[in-house]
Amino acid sequence: MLPLEFLFSRTFSEDPYTAYAELRASGPVHPIDFPRGATAFLVVDHEHGRAALNDPRLSKDTAHSSLPVNGEQFFGGTMLSMDPPDHTRMRALMAKAFTGRRVEKLRPRVQEIADGLLDGIAARGEADLIEEFAVPLPIQVICELLGVPASDRARFREWTAVLTVPALTAEARERRREVARAFNGYLTEVIAERRAAPGDDLISGLITARDGDAALTGAELLNGIVLLLIAGHETTVNLIGNGVFALLQAPGQLELLRSRPELLPSAIEELLRYDGPLERASQRIAVEDMEIAGTPIPKGAWVHVSLGAADRDPAAFDAPDRLDVTRAPKRHVAFGHGLHFCLGAPLARLEGQIAIGGLLDRFPDLALAVPATELRHHRAGSIVRGLVSLPVRVSASRP
Repeated sequence: MLPLEFLFSRTFSEDPYTAYAELRASGPVHPIDFPRGATAFLVVDHEHGRAALNDPRLSKDTAHSSLPVNGEQFFGGTMLSMDPPDHTRMRALMAKAFTGRRVEKLRPRVQEIADGLLDGIAARGEADLIEEFAVPLPIQVICELLGVPASDRARFREWTAVLTVPALTAEARERRREVARAFNGYLTEVIAERRAAPGDDLISGLITARDGDAALTGAELLNGIVLLLIAGHETTVNLIGNGVFALLQAPGQLELLRSRPELLPSAIEELLRYDGPLERASQRIAVEDMEIAGTPIPKGAWVHVSLGAADRDPAAFDAPDRLDVTRAPKRHVAFGHGLHFCLGAPLARLEGQIAIGGLLDRFPDLALAVPATELRHHRAGSIVRGLVSLPVRVSASRP
């Protein structure tokens, strides 16, 4: 049985892929030694993991859990905790407003924001790419998408920083509750303003979205905006940070991508596969007794699918531990699979292409400013995977 403490350990967070390879060699499904008698399982291969992500017997609703769930579930009430038909209705309505066309219209502005941040890095000659590039870029983009005034964006960044970090102490949990109340209060006021005077922003689009007679309720509208802001931000930050770090660790692939920028779309998919922004998918709970790969899963048990393990499965990808920017791995699950495939994936891809492409083009001598062994991943035990910091230096810049 897999000790829960191991999944929360620093050893695991710094190199989960070696641990997953060892687990996968002994089977695709492993019970987790959960506290308080709860039953949980970890799926570590591509075939069964991908299937589990779209299995109707595995619910997103924690009401099916055999273990009482506390009230700290920040994404409760969002699509991340819904099943059909509620999930189907809400996703259809949100998709009407959060369209590929709306995202693509942002391309020039995303490029402009990225160029401004790169100008600052060029002027200093060094930077923490997480704090000074990967974090502010998606915050500015999503705020513009939502129509948040520039004067409020500093508050948004502060709130996001609190809400995306696991609250492990009583003090941290109280701070998170305070921020959540302030955040929800702010959004409630903005929604009221847009109802009275709609604009061309995403919040206005969500308010006016209709699927027949269906529309988002007030609570669904609020929760949908929260999900887009928090989940979309976290995904993009880690896509940029993990992606740049992976390329710096594979200089041959970095130079290939720099010399052949047309590979950028496929390279982003490979970076997502190689070291994606989410280490595990959010919870699934068995609504009936079932089996996965011959392992009995009792009703009420929690099933965790490791996206990182699935995307390093040699049965699905040739030489999966090798970064190959020409690979174009179309079946990766970095954004999930099936009904709960990430709605914000097109925006994350767009931001990743512009951010990483801009860095490589602008700074031909981009390099780590500290030994790679000094870098640390944060939030051990969380479903996300990202670097705490990524110090780099540059001494040359293309105009």
